[in-house]
Amino acid sequence: MSKELYTRVDKSITQNGINLPLVEEFYSIQGEGYHSGKAAYFIRVGGCDIACHWCDSKLSWNAKLHPLVSIEDIVSKVLETPAQSVVVTGGEPGIYNLEPLSNLLRKNKINNFLETSGAYKLSGEWDWICLSPKKNKEPLTENLQLAHELKVVIFDDTDFEFAEKWKSQVNEDCKLLLQPEYSQFDKMAPKMVEYVKNNPDWNISLQSHKYLNIP
Repeated sequence: MSKELYTRVDKSITQNGINLPLVEEFYSIQGEGYHSGKAAYFIRVGGCDIACHWCDSKLSWNAKLHPLVSIEDIVSKVLETPAQSVVVTGGEPGIYNLEPLSNLLRKNKINNFLETSGAYKLSGEWDWICLSPKKNKEPLTENLQLAHELKVVIFDDTDFEFAEKWKSQVNEDCKLLLQPEYSQFDKMAPKMVEYVKNNPDWNISLQSHKYLNIP
């Protein structure tokens, strides 16, 4: 099923990066990860073949459900706000050529942040890369060294070992974050607290936007 969703994305779209399937765009507060609490403009692109069962953005999986929008139109909307930073997320944005978008954001002096599983060769120049590896399709080795932030979602006990697997492969300056999957918060949060106390290289990330009831 996940492979079928991905193959519906026209290859010319993934390669040129001038138009992207836009799921949503909005100005809000970064709710999770290292930059939690900062104002940011979010660009969510459609298309994903990783299909995590706990994904909270399943609507984004099938790119064909979302209109193709030019990056010029997308960035023009960003410039209508006071946003100093843009977060490009998905779906899995790594399936697209993001160099045109990242270049246009940088040309307009907007900090550009990327959220990705790292499963595809990354394109573009980014001020911050949040790499969140997934079991269904593991990240490329080359992307691990590019990550500024390693954010591992904790759904069950096996995810702690999964997190340690990638910790040993990122660069020494990479921020290490564990984040409870929202539906499993009551079960996993206490375990995460103890884990981080015993493994203090890690920090805890929470999806604060869900508690603050903001997009």
